Amino acid sequence: MCGIVGLFLKDPALEPELGRLTAAMLATMSDRGPDSAGFAVYGSGGSDTAKFTLRGKSAALVAAAVERIKAAFKGVTAIHHDTHVVVGIPAGEADGFVAWLAEEAPEIDLVGRGHRMELYKEVGAPAKVAERFGLAAMGGTHAIGHTRMATESAVTTDGAHPYSTGTDQCLVHNGSLSNHNNLRRILRREGFDFETENDTEVAAAYLSWKMREGMSLGEALKGSLSDVDGFYTFVVGTENGFGVLRDGIACKPAVMAETDRYVAFGSEYRALAVLPDIGKARVWEPEPSTVYFWER
Repeated sequence: MCGIVGLFLKDPALEPELGRLTAAMLATMSDRGPDSAGFAVYGSGGSDTAKFTLRGKSAALVAAAVERIKAAFKGVTAIHHDTHVVVGIPAGEADGFVAWLAEEAPEIDLVGRGHRMELYKEVGAPAKVAERFGLAAMGGTHAIGHTRMATESAVTTDGAHPYSTGTDQCLVHNGSLSNHNNLRRILRREGFDFETENDTEVAAAYLSWKMREGMSLGEALKGSLSDVDGFYTFVVGTENGFGVLRDGIACKPAVMAETDRYVAFGSEYRALAVLPDIGKARVWEPEPSTVYFWER
C-alpha cells in the first residue's frame, strides 16, 4: 500500500503555491506510506542548461563533490537541499558530465536530469521529507509525489519513488508488476541500466524506451496495457505534462479533481481536500485502461 499525489496547474497565478499544496497533499498520504517519500517538481529552466539532481549519503559529501564538479566544468550552478543538490551544467556538456560523474564521483547518485525537473527522495515520514528539502517553498507548473510502505523490499532511499529514466520524465506507481524481471532483461538489451530491483524503475524505463522509439507519452502508456502485467496506477511527469493510467482491473484506489485552475490526483479524496475551491471541482475516479494526459 502506497500513496500517490499529483498536481498540474493550468493557472500561472498558482505556480508559487505548487510546493505548498503538494507538501500538504503528500503529508495527508502518510498513513498509506510512512517509510519514505519523494517528489518531483517542474519549475524554471531552459534548453541552454541541463539540470541534474544529485544525491549523497550526507550533505557534506554532496558539498565536497560539488566543489570538484566546479573545478572540472565551467558555468556550473548548484542549489543545495540537504542530501541532494541541483546542479546546472551548460547543455552541451551534459553527456560529458554524466560520464565524468560515473568515473570521478561514484559515491554520488544521479537521481534525475532534464531542463525543468528536480527530484528528491529520502527515508522518513513524508511530512519530514518534504520539510528537509523545502518543498513548500518550491514553485512550478506541476509536481508528482509518492509515499511508500515497503512490502516487498527493504526501506531504503533507493527504493523510494519517483524514478526517472529519461530527460524530464519520472514516474510514481502504486501496485505490483508481475513481469518486471522479463521487461528488465529486454530493457537492458536496449541500453538501459538499473540502479535497483524495484519494479517501478522498470516501468519508468519502459516508458522512456517507447518514447525514445518515437511514441508520445500517451502512446507509451497505452502500450503498457499490453506489455506490462500486474495491477498498477501510474502517474507520470514530463517537461510539459502530467499523465495518469490505471490497469484494466483498477483495483488500486485513485481519484481525480479538475477545475479551470488545476488538475489533481490522489490515492484518496482526502489528499485533494487541501486544494483551493475543491468543492467546485469535477471529481471522478479514473477509468480502467484509460490514458489521461494534460499538457501546457
